[in-house]
Amino acid sequence: MKPAVAVLGSLNMDFVVSVETLPAPGQTVLGSGFQMLPGGKGANQACACGRLGEGAVQTRMAGRVGYDLFADHLKASLAAAGVDVSAVHATQAQPTGVALIWVDSKGQNSIVVASGANHAMAPADATSIRAVFRGASYALFQLETPLPTVQVAMQIARQEGALTILDPAPAQRLDAGLLSLVDILTPNESEAMVLLGRPPGPVSVEDAPEVGRQLREQLGVQTVVLKLGRGGCLWMDGNERISAPAIEVTAVDTTAAGDTFNGALAIALAEGKSIPEALRFANAAAGLSVTKIGAQASIPPRADVLKLLS
Repeated sequence: MKPAVAVLGSLNMDFVVSVETLPAPGQTVLGSGFQMLPGGKGANQACACGRLGEGAVQTRMAGRVGYDLFADHLKASLAAAGVDVSAVHATQAQPTGVALIWVDSKGQNSIVVASGANHAMAPADATSIRAVFRGASYALFQLETPLPTVQVAMQIARQEGALTILDPAPAQRLDAGLLSLVDILTPNESEAMVLLGRPPGPVSVEDAPEVGRQLREQLGVQTVVLKLGRGGCLWMDGNERISAPAIEVTAVDTTAAGDTFNGALAIALAEGKSIPEALRFANAAAGLSVTKIGAQASIPPRADVLKLLS
């Protein structure tokens, strides 16, 4: 039986506009190159798993959409990547989630999300999709669905034998009950600072080990993978510390880099790769993703990642 990865999270239709500079409060700027692209942190991670697993690892997605055309496009995008979307259900109470994204000339972005159906996913819904986690080696989660739902789903995933990977985004403080269910925590620099109760900001490569240590000790999480952008990433687990450099690329749009990293990491670990190999695979996939506009549209195929690594 092939290994499996499960993802519970958000599905959004992204409305992306390119701008020279991001607008300041009250400012109007002219944009260009409007695109409507499938996104949502949960769906992005599932798409990355499906595309990078290339059929060798089964990917299952659970989430909520509305009864509208956006829902059809989002499910079709995931299915095309090889993702099982049978647990992506529609609700009449809310429309499909959308995200409004501005991307500047340096590849940085600003994002506003209207969650819609994503926030209609209740803890009872997580209970009803237990089969999504059955037999999965890893289960991925993010924070664009209600936290009580995430917590119940993580508990079910663990009961079914999966190791849980939490991407703590959007950045926010988390309670001990939810954190106690996390096996691998994957914050970026700003998310790490927020989790520690500090203002969001960059973390240098030199300071990363201390930040990772504080995250493990203060949050009670066994394993932390700190994503450092151009600084690569750092895996900390007990006394083990493994760093991996970033891939040198010209960034066009960083929208789904973190999601691509998480999906690639889960696939590599599910395939039995060593931690250093898994980190290199995830960094390469994330690096390639920032060279294109869009979320799921930017996630590279497995062959491109392997070619880059070779």
